[in-house]
Amino acid sequence: MTKKPDTQTAMRKLIADIRAGIPFDTPMKDLCNGPCTGCSKKLLDYLDTELEEKEAALDAGYKPDFGDLNRLKKTALKIRGVLVKNGLIEPAAKIRTKSI
Repeated sequence: MTKKPDTQTAMRKLIADIRAGIPFDTPMKDLCNGPCTGCSKKLLDYLDTELEEKEAALDAGYKPDFGDLNRLKKTALKIRGVLVKNGLIEPAAKIRTKSI
């Protein structure tokens, strides 16, 4: 029987999955090229800030609950959806969230 990870480990895994699945390093010329459904640059900046805050909280000993994990996952998926609509991510590229 496999033991499920504690919420701190699950949050770190979720953050790593989000960073791997979202193109934070997209050049500015590609972010603001053509019609947008939402400002990709602002959304990427927002999500990056959220991830940095979560990492800092984890480093300080914060123990997230399942609601924290769920909110971060939903936020990342919504932002991912906008990035797909804006043509920055292929629809098949998904954020892997099997750790939770």
